Amino acid sequence: MLYKVTSVSFSGLTTIKIDVEVNIADKGLPTFEIVGLPNKAVAESRERVRTALINSNLKFPLRRIIVNLAPGDVPKYGAFYDLPISVGILSNINGFTIPEKSIFFGELSLDGSLRHTKGALLAALFAKENNMNSIFVPEESANEASVVKGIDVYPVKNLIQLIKYFDSEIDIIPTKYKIPKSRKQQLVDFDMAEILGQEQAKRALEIAAAGGHNIFMIGSPGSGKTMLARALPGIMPLLNEEESLEVTKIYSSAGNIPPGGSLITTRPFRSPHHIISQAGLVGGGTHPQPGEISLAHRGILFLDEFNEFPRSVIEALRQPIEDGKLTISRSLERVTYPSRFMLIAAANPCPCGYLNDDTKQCTCTKREIVRYRKKLSGPILDRIDLHVDVPVVDINKLAKGFNNRNTNETSNEIRDRIDRARKIQQQRFTYETIYTNAEMKNRLIRKYVPLNTLSKSMLIDAAKVFQLSARSYLKIIKIARTIADLEQIENVEEKHIAEALQYRPGVIE
Repeated sequence: MLYKVTSVSFSGLTTIKIDVEVNIADKGLPTFEIVGLPNKAVAESRERVRTALINSNLKFPLRRIIVNLAPGDVPKYGAFYDLPISVGILSNINGFTIPEKSIFFGELSLDGSLRHTKGALLAALFAKENNMNSIFVPEESANEASVVKGIDVYPVKNLIQLIKYFDSEIDIIPTKYKIPKSRKQQLVDFDMAEILGQEQAKRALEIAAAGGHNIFMIGSPGSGKTMLARALPGIMPLLNEEESLEVTKIYSSAGNIPPGGSLITTRPFRSPHHIISQAGLVGGGTHPQPGEISLAHRGILFLDEFNEFPRSVIEALRQPIEDGKLTISRSLERVTYPSRFMLIAAANPCPCGYLNDDTKQCTCTKREIVRYRKKLSGPILDRIDLHVDVPVVDINKLAKGFNNRNTNETSNEIRDRIDRARKIQQQRFTYETIYTNAEMKNRLIRKYVPLNTLSKSMLIDAAKVFQLSARSYLKIIKIARTIADLEQIENVEEKHIAEALQYRPGVIE
């Protein structure tokens, strides 16, 4: 007999309906085959399902079993077909009716229990979008799936429990979404108040956080670049509901949501080492997976020792920074992952790190310095909004700061200003598909950032004198818009343009 169970497959963040057709024939030699372009993990479902049924003291039919994963021209990956295959076989053994408009999704352990399975949120979203009534998932994945309202999410512990439910012996209560204990701020390594000096760098980070701008910090070793970057999450606003769902979908697809986890409410902070591969940074693989730039979506991508990254890896950032997404093409599939992140880059001014340093002498040759700086191309530097020098803090000032009561602004105080600026942007872009000033395209800049005559004249003169590119010209306008938002001023004025110009390389030496 033929039994049909509904499940899903994933291609990036796109969910595809899969009909798991289980045919059990009385004639023919006993066999158990899975067809429909399965990969190794799917093919191994045969042994997991067989062993799980036997270890659960359930009968496994010694007949000809053919499982077809339709449509047959879509590659199938992962172990989440274990549950729907088991349901098809158990329906034949126990004679229960498979619920209509229900999705079954989950990986089996050999003892018949269900394991936490990645992608539960994507499966639940698909169920709602396609007017399904319910979804059966592993108990540890139920809270993740229950984020989606309007469908019943049934948490399944093991196959025995599921059979008893279908036989009306017990009841499985649908999971109700448990709101995560959201903290007002995520755990961070440093508070801004702990950082002595570096007022210009702090100001630049505040502007970057308020408008979602990229920033590049250059300074000698020990000047505080990494400390500043590590303190940045403490001044970042929490994700709003839409942003939170975007980020959670990516982490669900990558399997980065822990058992019992749910919505991600704090902005991601990703800090890959400079030995990372291009595929690791931007994503890739035979079955394309999200890279660090997608895992940093709506959050921060911190690239320390920026010049030490391979040039090919750095250049791969060009298109994702510009478009906010990345498309990965392979022979069998083509997937798109979002990548709207804040790039925080830090580097030394030269290989030894002490070029123009007041305390130590640089030992690099001119040739070494040129080679070091050539790792960063003009187009990449042009895509970074704010450039700031981070000088070494004078030791006397440092000692005095430690001995005396610290009067620096705390991260909470700075974040309050940033929250107010973000709310202004949220209201401004209510009818647009963006959240921050950094995301504005040319049309939106003309619409939302009108410049008065003096501001326009100042910007044109600076562009001519310092030979600014068209991209740099527009970035200065967006930075000025953010500075005005921080001051809660409606129109961009000359002082905002003047401050924005300070953060372009070559303008202020």
